[in-house]
Amino acid sequence: MYVPNHFQETDIGVLHRLIRAHPLGSLVTMTENGLEANHIPFLLDTEPEPFGTLRCHVARANPLWREFSREVEALAIFQGPESYVSPSWYPSKREHGKAVPTWNYALVHGYGRISVIDDPVWIRAHLEGLVAQHEAGRPLPWKVADAPRDYIDAMVGAIVGLEIPLARLLGKWKVSQNRSPEDREGVVEGLASEGSESARAIAELVRQIRHGNT
Repeated sequence: MYVPNHFQETDIGVLHRLIRAHPLGSLVTMTENGLEANHIPFLLDTEPEPFGTLRCHVARANPLWREFSREVEALAIFQGPESYVSPSWYPSKREHGKAVPTWNYALVHGYGRISVIDDPVWIRAHLEGLVAQHEAGRPLPWKVADAPRDYIDAMVGAIVGLEIPLARLLGKWKVSQNRSPEDREGVVEGLASEGSESARAIAELVRQIRHGNT
């Protein structure tokens, strides 16, 4: 991924927060037939430091767990908020007209080698952790134990676990760092007027840059 220095995010805590907030990742692997991409919800463990470990599961019928190359790292892509940016939001555009549209976004790339885990105890624990994360805060959180044991056992037998100890994490926060403070203020106001959740999230990231935070 091309990442100019002013768009690079290196704070591991920030990168981990994006992964947890947007856990449906695109897992890209090399196979004998070329590149394959699968879209999978991940759980992130912060150990081992510094980058942590990604865990997920796939259907046993999915050839991913048999056909990925053991010789190269896999790539997991996590897409955070994103939004179109209109040049009409820049005060500088009204001064000299030298402005074009762009796109603001935040994303994380995680790299590591996949280990296959075909162990029902590990898989059930993984599923319980995944469910607990996404059911937390709901009025009546569902638990794996709420379903009949034989049904869950059958579901566990139909999936295979994957674990990716992360060798690298690469973050790109393209949030108008290359614009003047006045233009960034215009971007914040323009995004706020869009009304979408993603635009509001990007506006907040631009606001943080404006205040000297990431």
